Amino acid sequence: MKTLMIFLLSVTYALSQSPAKYEKKFIWNKERTILTADFSKVKKPKLDDFKTVFHFDPVRQDTTGTCWSYSGTSFIESEIYRLYKKKIKLAEMYFAYWEYVEKVKRFVKEKGDSEFGEGAEQSSVLKRMQQYGCVPLEAYTGLINGATKHNHGPMFKEMNNYLKFIKKNNYWDENVALAEIKAIMNKYIGAPPEKFTYEGKEYTPLEFSRQVCKIKRADYVDFMSTLKIPFYKKGEYKVPDNWDHDSSYYNIPLEAFYKGIKAAINSGYSVAIGGDVSEPGKYGWEDIAIIVPWDIPQDAINQSSREFRFYNKTSTDDHGIHLVGYSKKYGHDWYLIKDSGSSSHYGKYPGYYFFRDDFIKLKMLSFMVHKDAVKDILKKF
Repeated sequence: MKTLMIFLLSVTYALSQSPAKYEKKFIWNKERTILTADFSKVKKPKLDDFKTVFHFDPVRQDTTGTCWSYSGTSFIESEIYRLYKKKIKLAEMYFAYWEYVEKVKRFVKEKGDSEFGEGAEQSSVLKRMQQYGCVPLEAYTGLINGATKHNHGPMFKEMNNYLKFIKKNNYWDENVALAEIKAIMNKYIGAPPEKFTYEGKEYTPLEFSRQVCKIKRADYVDFMSTLKIPFYKKGEYKVPDNWDHDSSYYNIPLEAFYKGIKAAINSGYSVAIGGDVSEPGKYGWEDIAIIVPWDIPQDAINQSSREFRFYNKTSTDDHGIHLVGYSKKYGHDWYLIKDSGSSSHYGKYPGYYFFRDDFIKLKMLSFMVHKDAVKDILKKF
């Protein structure tokens, strides 16, 4: 009874500090009612308060499910600059094109028992870069026939319908399937180049990747923090977007997970990060993401409360973003997030969010970083 009374008092206090409310907002030109909080008392930094690493200005993913490619590509661009001081804007749609090809290969191999969606993990950018190379943005935009914005809805629908057709009819010829899928993509976003000229020299995508960008998949590591497997073991990150069942994720306790992210950005490394962003505390009109106190008190955020949200599916892997800066302000760690999603353009700083430490700890599910940034963690494996 005493515990219940303490809990009720805590909730009452939390609600008094940041009460829940419903607001009508225009999202994608439609008026919607959303559950949110009163952010008027939340002290937050300004964009100039952040110490940042090099990154290109935010770009929008438009009507696509390719946040993984935008954030992963942005991460690689920052790494190319950190390592070689080269500013090279890469083509996000190049990686998306070849990711679909690889998904279809697995779909055929597994006789349809394989995830086929628009999403993927950010490590897929490195995988496709190693396999197919990369190209600068000017060589392949994915915009054809005068289009100025991406809309992958019709393309994905046509591809998905075709895969349903071959599954229903038991047509498992990989060459035929790939030819049809490529024809569909070429119709909507164009075929990626086999050769192109960059700074006066001709390259194939693989030559450009190996000779100019020089990023190696083996230099990057992926982390998660879950109770499903023992800590300091490697395992599969079990979410739909990990469609190829990559089991190379390093599993670490929440404390190490958070410290790894913080240490990396403060040492000059950016971080590709992903997790759940469908929360009342993420509010584009104020550019911030926090855990509202009527969800859970900050001192109650731990490994178990985090895991409980995986279990009941209130924490899902629904967005990939790029962590590019840090600020200590008003008693909290704040992280500057470069975001390709539409809601990041609602506020004062288009393309950015300020994620508070509590949001990172509770709602971010995985991250990717250069192995040199996390040497101490890797030693425990």
